[in-house]
Amino acid sequence: MSNFLLRSAESTVRRGAAASSSHLSRRPFSSGPAPDRKVAILGAAGGIGQPLALLMKLNPLVSSLALYDIAGTPGVAADVSHINTRAQVVGYAGEEQLGKALEGSDVVIIPAGVPRKPGMTRDDLFNINAGIVKSLCTAISKYCPNALVNMISNPVNSTVPIASEVFRKAGTYDEKKLFGVTTLDVVRAKTFYAGKAKVPVADVNVPVVGGHAGITILPLFSQATPATNALSDEDIKGLTKRTQDGGTEVVEAKAGKGSATLSMAYAGALFADACLKGLNGDPDVVECSFVQSSITELPFFASKVRLGKNGVEEVLGLGSLSEYEKESLEILKPELKSSIEKGIKFAKEN
Repeated sequence: MSNFLLRSAESTVRRGAAASSSHLSRRPFSSGPAPDRKVAILGAAGGIGQPLALLMKLNPLVSSLALYDIAGTPGVAADVSHINTRAQVVGYAGEEQLGKALEGSDVVIIPAGVPRKPGMTRDDLFNINAGIVKSLCTAISKYCPNALVNMISNPVNSTVPIASEVFRKAGTYDEKKLFGVTTLDVVRAKTFYAGKAKVPVADVNVPVVGGHAGITILPLFSQATPATNALSDEDIKGLTKRTQDGGTEVVEAKAGKGSATLSMAYAGALFADACLKGLNGDPDVVECSFVQSSITELPFFASKVRLGKNGVEEVLGLGSLSEYEKESLEILKPELKSSIEKGIKFAKEN
């Protein structure tokens, strides 16, 4: 029975990983021998961290899984370690063990911080999570400066700029290795589009650009595949709004008892898998991510990114936009600019 469950779980993750690609090809997890790769999850005992730890334990590209949090991680690690997959799991708790958790990491995933609660905006999270991110990135710059950093901690529009400034100050900044994880926006856009257009969700691709909060999230439904003529302009606006408000939808549905933890863990696992594939030399790995970019006048911007052995191999252009998307792009820029500047200011002043 256990082998059946394992095969089912790995098959599910493979299908999800294949469907996650922003490129038209569909790639399952690598089936051949994979090089040793260490993944560290910072905030592994939290609502996102625990299911993310489970999903990364199921990924055959991971040989070593380090789970870190201020408390509770030994129990999570013991639980996950009993699953009969390749990854060796160790739990680390407390600031004094952070360095051990990070040493030798190829990919560091950061879901650490407080979740959003009813009535909270992502700006409300800033003062708490900004300090946490700054502290963790300071340790990354010391113990694994060459790792790919996957930032989940909100507000991503500000925490990625904070991380960049911390790394700059330490002399370890590599813009190719810092990512804001916006995959959940892509996952939602695909799901909502498939439901409305009545097409199989596994076949759907929807690029999502801009940022990772409210109106800064811009799904490009004009570029969605498979294309459909069944959706009206009002349908597209409705899908865009629902994608932008997806996090609030979950927070309200959980009635103050949680935020989007399970879907975020799934999305985080998909993006980490893409990073591992890129590191391992898989060809044409393309995902959307919030990265240092020059495709707009803003220093950071989410768009399709080609991943490779050094992290970002290429930041891809926006492509052809509809009039609605062009207007929405101009509307989101001031808010995104403000969030970026807020992060940079915090890092420089603290």
